[in-house]
Amino acid sequence: MPDAVEAQIGRHEWEAIACGCGRDAGHLVDTLWAAAEGHPAAFRALEGHAFLSGRLHPPAPAVCGVLLAVWSAGPPRLATREALLWTLLALLGTEDDGSSHEAGLYGQCAAFVRAGLPSLRHAAATAPGTPTAAYVEGVEGLLGLDS
Repeated sequence: MPDAVEAQIGRHEWEAIACGCGRDAGHLVDTLWAAAEGHPAAFRALEGHAFLSGRLHPPAPAVCGVLLAVWSAGPPRLATREALLWTLLALLGTEDDGSSHEAGLYGQCAAFVRAGLPSLRHAAATAPGTPTAAYVEGVEGLLGLDS
């Protein structure tokens, strides 16, 4: 497991975060480890916990940070890469939670994604016409950065 992913998971008190399913977010740690190990289904399993029906839930920023750490740890295999990008699109495609842009759930998620954007753009540039490139283009569009 890359140190950056382990550090990102470890920097959050998951049990203190209310999960979208009504429990504490401590149970998401195993799902995030599975995602970091490259299991595509783990990314879809975050639905209903970090986001659901166009709304973010409190674990979303922490989850987003872990996802970007997974991405930056090295180019994941194709199925993992596409599942991760799908999850970023799902997180960014939600309604803003109405709090201040910088402090709100959406603003925090967007900040993580913006920080990882150079790496995402590089992946898209090396694979034009692929789902990876389309997902990255979608991420840029949702951030208002489409070219």
